[in-house]
Amino acid sequence: MNQAIATRSDTQVQELYSSIHYWVAMPQPETHLFEVTLHLVNYPLPILDLKMPVWTPGSYLVREYAKNLQDFAAFAGSEPLSWRKISKNHWQVEKGNVSEIILRYRVFANELSVRTNHLDATHGYFNGAALFLRIPGWEEQPIHITIVSPHPEWQVTTGLPAVTEEANTFLAADFDTLVDTPFEIGSHQLFHFEVLGKPHELAVWGQGNYQPQKLLEDFQKIIEFEAQMFGGLPYQRYVFILHLFNQAYGGLEHKNSCSLIYHRFGFRLQDKYERFIQLVAHEFFHLWNVKRIRPKALEVFDYDQENYTPSLWFCEGTTSYYDLVIPFRAGIYDVKSYFNHLNQEITKYLKTPGRMVQTLSESSVDAWIKLYRPDANSGNSQISYYLKGEMLSLLLDLLIRFRHSNQRSLDDVMVKMWEQFGKSEIGYTPEQLQDVIELVAGIDLSDFFKRYIDGLDDLPFNDYLEPFGLQLVEECEQEPYLGVRIKTENGREIIKFVEMNSPAKTAGIDAGDELLALDGIKVGTNQLSERLQDYQPNDSIQITVFHQDELRNYSVILGKQHPHKYQLRPVENPNSTQQENFLGWLGISLSTIK
Repeated sequence: MNQAIATRSDTQVQELYSSIHYWVAMPQPETHLFEVTLHLVNYPLPILDLKMPVWTPGSYLVREYAKNLQDFAAFAGSEPLSWRKISKNHWQVEKGNVSEIILRYRVFANELSVRTNHLDATHGYFNGAALFLRIPGWEEQPIHITIVSPHPEWQVTTGLPAVTEEANTFLAADFDTLVDTPFEIGSHQLFHFEVLGKPHELAVWGQGNYQPQKLLEDFQKIIEFEAQMFGGLPYQRYVFILHLFNQAYGGLEHKNSCSLIYHRFGFRLQDKYERFIQLVAHEFFHLWNVKRIRPKALEVFDYDQENYTPSLWFCEGTTSYYDLVIPFRAGIYDVKSYFNHLNQEITKYLKTPGRMVQTLSESSVDAWIKLYRPDANSGNSQISYYLKGEMLSLLLDLLIRFRHSNQRSLDDVMVKMWEQFGKSEIGYTPEQLQDVIELVAGIDLSDFFKRYIDGLDDLPFNDYLEPFGLQLVEECEQEPYLGVRIKTENGREIIKFVEMNSPAKTAGIDAGDELLALDGIKVGTNQLSERLQDYQPNDSIQITVFHQDELRNYSVILGKQHPHKYQLRPVENPNSTQQENFLGWLGISLSTIK
């Protein structure tokens, strides 16, 4: 194939190909190596710069994709060209006056996630940022991509439009579009369905216990509800790529597609299925919030370094708020399920000590160094902008609804952001975001933002819940407070987290210690809670551990029982206004909540 290309004249090539054309081959998929050929025509400068992105939009971590690139080479016809690597992700080729050059390289692909590449005997999957080189100054050029399949029965699924003149060839309008469109190549199952007159596809790789018809019906409900909220669908065709794997969870949004990864047997039990549906609702909501409604710092992507914004709480946290409520409002699950999921999120938030250490805006900025790199102290020093942003969005929704008797809501904020910024894809500043929220709320929220986004004041849930006839009730553990979380690893009970200022931390117990005994008697993960119930607060116990292979004994003074979960419950004797507010919020009677 490449030899045939090299023998064509410049005129023939320009007629048949765009200025940038990638071929992606995988002749031996078992080696996990994609073989990439870039054919470039009429690049005007004598020195060709090529850069590989260090991150991909939607996943805010420098992942150093260039680490997987190998066997780089450049040619003019069959003649090698001189080149050099001048930084971790930057190559330069001395092309001189040659009008047509070919570059070849291979990319190792054995990391199965929604933001990386994976190639084996069963399929090939890749993201543009992790596979393709960027040509600085030529980002706006159209790009052709041809997939060279190792097996004739393998099919190619992607959100890019196909070029009818060539098999398995697709056209990206520019480099941003190429980065934003993953490919699934293999013998995956492919389901076609139509929603609101537009074609949709679901590509499923891997075996699992999902029921296709049920999935498609619930996908349709989510699509229809979100489209109604924003006044239509901002695409002509949409592709869902679903990878089924063991103990896996994740998603990455794109403009007309998304990648999902989920536990292969996570579809039978209702709570697990609902978690999957929330993932779908989350990634699909990103069609508007993030892919089109996005912060000014992400309006133009800098693929060479971090892109900082304090507004990820709105990008991800508000989307997380909607991914719980949309399946309820779309009729996929009932209010009991919605409240169960919301209770779990509130509990997770209130049981994270780091919420009193890291502000929400700081969490957004520090995503690049903290969120995707958790360590033993993360729970003590960080709060996820997904989680706190979700909680903040709940309060904002309740605030707006209460002030306007449910005639306005957070939905109106999303629609105004769509109209003002999303449709034209103009990035918003934090100040403009606050302005829109204040406009919908009809109130100055400077103090609210200062305390709960840029400050460390704890969120006053009951102040916002009470007008809707609800209160947050805590349920305490039966055992005295120790302050550790334990996980069994290879038959050993490993202390994974020690809460700051807890009895365990005060005594000197450390994350990574192996728990052996309580008061001289062996204890395991499933026994610790029960054993502690034999003691009272202020009792002294002896904890025995291996600390870095050394046997150690710690005297611990137990604390009083701590809350282990939080539940939304109706207030006693709710008045008529509270009942009306609740009905206007969720469309059901407050009396149905137990």
